[in-house]
Amino acid sequence: MDENAPKEKKIVLVTGASSGIGAAIARLLAREGMLVILLARRVDRLNLLAEEIRSIGGEVQILPADISSEEERIRVFEQVITQHKHLDMLINNAGMGYYGYAAEMPWQTARNILQVNISAVVHLTLLFLPGMKHRGSGHIINIGSIAGKLPNQGVGVYSGSKSFLDSFSTALFREMKGSGVCISTLRPGSVTSEFYDIAQKISRGGRRTPGELFAISPERVAQAVSRLVRKPRRRVYVPRYLILSPLLNILFGWALDWMGPVLLKKSASSQGEESL
Repeated sequence: MDENAPKEKKIVLVTGASSGIGAAIARLLAREGMLVILLARRVDRLNLLAEEIRSIGGEVQILPADISSEEERIRVFEQVITQHKHLDMLINNAGMGYYGYAAEMPWQTARNILQVNISAVVHLTLLFLPGMKHRGSGHIINIGSIAGKLPNQGVGVYSGSKSFLDSFSTALFREMKGSGVCISTLRPGSVTSEFYDIAQKISRGGRRTPGELFAISPERVAQAVSRLVRKPRRRVYVPRYLILSPLLNILFGWALDWMGPVLLKKSASSQGEESL
């Protein structure tokens, strides 16, 4: 083998790449020399981001798709494998949420959240994982949330979906141990993005989630993903002090039981209903 031969670029697929966390991850990984495949529904946003990445010398491709559709997920898999033969890294970032009373949440909204947050992640993972295992190399990073370990008022379906993601990812991490394939979960707190704006539009009203006040930047999450790529492990919290968040539910769950309904009711009376 020629040691001077250029190394092949790692091929990375990022879902929900048109804005927010996904776009920040794509920019950073492209700058670090990876070939990034941008997946999202909004073609115009994908084209703008692709132009931006190419302007700084990054290599990028766009793959418009609606991953809430099973047929679209299969098309994504077939297109990636046909063109590239394999995938080195899958970053399941796309997500939807809702902040408001579950009793007033339309089933279609809940269904859409489950399709994107659970079905799409599981399906894409099961499509790409066998090839990674066969090659003895690969990394799947699932973007979770502290809400998966700290369920709270107004985010019942969202929290449930992220809790599922935690369990699913941990189980696969243990299955793949020693195979050369790593399954990781990144658990950020609130992140500044249009996630909250979109969620607000699909809810009945316009309530903003309280956690938004403490949001970190998407770039900070992207940096954590970059570190996770260099040093794969089972889970990472962003910011790191949130590693203590599961303890809050154990030690102070009684306080959340009392404060949660009060905060949600106050938010509803002042602003109306919102999605996360």
